[in-house]
Amino acid sequence: MNPRILLRGLALIGALVAAGLVLKTTQWGAALDKEWVDGFIRRQGSMGGVIFAAAGALFIAVGVPRQVISFLGGYVFGFVWGTVAAAAAAIGGCVITFSFARAMGRDLVAARFSGRIGKVDDFLRGNPFSMALLIRLLPAGSNLVISLTAGVTSVSPWPFFLGSAIGYLPQTMVFALAGSGITLDPAFRIGLSVVLFIVSGVLGVYLYRKHRHGRTLGGRLEKQLETGAEASGGKNRTDGGR
Repeated sequence: MNPRILLRGLALIGALVAAGLVLKTTQWGAALDKEWVDGFIRRQGSMGGVIFAAAGALFIAVGVPRQVISFLGGYVFGFVWGTVAAAAAAIGGCVITFSFARAMGRDLVAARFSGRIGKVDDFLRGNPFSMALLIRLLPAGSNLVISLTAGVTSVSPWPFFLGSAIGYLPQTMVFALAGSGITLDPAFRIGLSVVLFIVSGVLGVYLYRKHRHGRTLGGRLEKQLETGAEASGGKNRTDGGR
């Protein structure tokens, strides 16, 4: 796998941790924490998680990275409930985006992503559950684009949603763990999240290569997943031999 993919993920973790620490240690951040987290989310009780998940789903549906929502979930609710709320937001965003594309946005998506629709349809057709799971495990690719293009294919929605939900979990847990480290055991939790991100990324690429059964989402993604030497010397093999 290209190390740049892991570096981008680690950079995102670092940026989110830095932003969280600023919020935690500055006067402005303390006011925001008190007024928003305590006053609006935590005091809502169990409804706070529902509000967070619903808002997160809307943000993810318009392209906000689900990793950011997962980090915020861990920061607000802690690791366990933050993971639950962020996972609900992620699958909610997937359902919204997919349903919009299927019900109202076919022409728009077809015009914008015409070159990808056939590849996504070929990849998902036959076993949308396992293929969606493989896609979501990858540390590369666009969550929004996959959901949009899947919505205009012939894929059955419920297996796609279930596979996506399970595939989302590893990175949701990793980023929720990093977010929870802002307030509790920062060195251990943030360090562990970095290690788990690397492990989950490598495992996701391995499972994708092993179980895709010759299917591909296109040369661009394949090139991203290759190591530096393979990416520079193996483009023709990637694009034409799979």
